[in-house]
Amino acid sequence: MNIFEAIRKDHDIQRELCKQVTTTSGDTSERKQYWKNLKHELQIHANAEERAFYSPLIDNDMMQEHARHGIAEHHEMDELIEKIDDTDMDSPAWLTYAKQLCDKVEHHLEDEEHSFFQLAGKVFTESQKTELAQEYQKEMKKNR
Repeated sequence: MNIFEAIRKDHDIQRELCKQVTTTSGDTSERKQYWKNLKHELQIHANAEERAFYSPLIDNDMMQEHARHGIAEHHEMDELIEKIDDTDMDSPAWLTYAKQLCDKVEHHLEDEEHSFFQLAGKVFTESQKTELAQEYQKEMKKNR
């Protein structure tokens, strides 16, 4: 497995969790569990992705701006997560913020999968792609 396949696999998990969270209503145990799962998945994914994927790209002239952009989007998602955590779950605003977060997540995933991965694929050798996948998966496993 290469780094792109490993990350894409987790992107699918995030998409499913977003779907689950945004189809709930009220302050229910179901919503609480889905939110807990989504929040955790986003946090560990961002950490692993920044360490194993973005960090090696920062030094590359062609990829530096893209890597910084991806990290900035992670920060924006962190801020939305805080906003959601500070909002009562039965408030209509909670679902509005959750949908905003999931829209941002989807945008980020699309950016990575449809442009960023192609560019990064030109930077890494095949063996680096495999090594980075192993590093990424190790980071994810450590925090799951």
